[in-house]
Amino acid sequence: MKPVHLQLGAQLVAVSLLLSPAALFADGNVVDKVYHPYVDALEKEIEYRSIFQERQHGIDNSKQIHQLSFGTALGPQFFAEAKVLGAKTHGGNFDVDAYEFELKWQLTEQGEYNADWGLLFEYESKDELDAEEFVVGLLVEKQFGRWSGTANLKFIEEWGDDSGDEFEQAVALQARYRYSRSFEPALELYAGQDSIAIGPALLGGTLVGVRKSIYWEAGVMFGVSSESPDSTFRVLFEFEF
Repeated sequence: MKPVHLQLGAQLVAVSLLLSPAALFADGNVVDKVYHPYVDALEKEIEYRSIFQERQHGIDNSKQIHQLSFGTALGPQFFAEAKVLGAKTHGGNFDVDAYEFELKWQLTEQGEYNADWGLLFEYESKDELDAEEFVVGLLVEKQFGRWSGTANLKFIEEWGDDSGDEFEQAVALQARYRYSRSFEPALELYAGQDSIAIGPALLGGTLVGVRKSIYWEAGVMFGVSSESPDSTFRVLFEFEF
C-alpha cells in the first residue's frame, strides 16, 4: 500500500493533467485562493483578502488587489458573499475597482462520497468601466487521513465594451497537511493562459469565543512560465462568527 502522501500526490497530479488543457485559456494572474466545498449553516464572516503581484518578466506591471467582503450562510447548503475590490498599480493611486457577488453551493455531505463536491457562482461588475464577468466554479475535495487535496475549475464569461466578449477557464490546486487547527502547511498551483504559478502556503485559525474564530492564509506563488509574474504574494484574514 502506498504512503498517504504519495497517494495524495498521485491524485493531484492526475487532476492537474486532467484539467490543465482546459485551464490554459484564462488570461491575467489567476492567483487568488483555493475554495473548499463546505458550508456551515450558522456561519457569518468578514473577510479581507489581498494579492501583491511582483513584476512580470520584462514588464514593470506590479500591482496590488484588495478585497473586503461580508458573507452569511443561507441554510445548510448555500453561502452568499458581497465584495468590494480595490486595485493599485505601479505608480498609481488606490481606487475601488469592482463589486462582486458570490454564492457557494455545497452539493454533497462531507464524507458522503469518495470526494466532496460544490459549486461556486460569481458575478463581478467594474466600477468605472463597461466590463462584467460571470464565473461558474466546480469545487472538489478529498481527504487522505491528515492530508486534503482540493481542486477548483472555473469557467469564466466576460463581456462589455471595455473588456470584449471572452470565454476563459482557470484551475487552482491545493495539497494541505492538517497538522493542527493553527498550523496547516500547503502547496498550491494556479494556472491560466498567461499565468502559471506554484508555491507554498500556510493556513491556520484560532477560536476567540463561542462560535467565533479568526482564520488566516498566506502564500507566495512563483511564476513557472515566461508570461507569468515573477512572484505573487497572497494573504487572507477572516473573522467568523
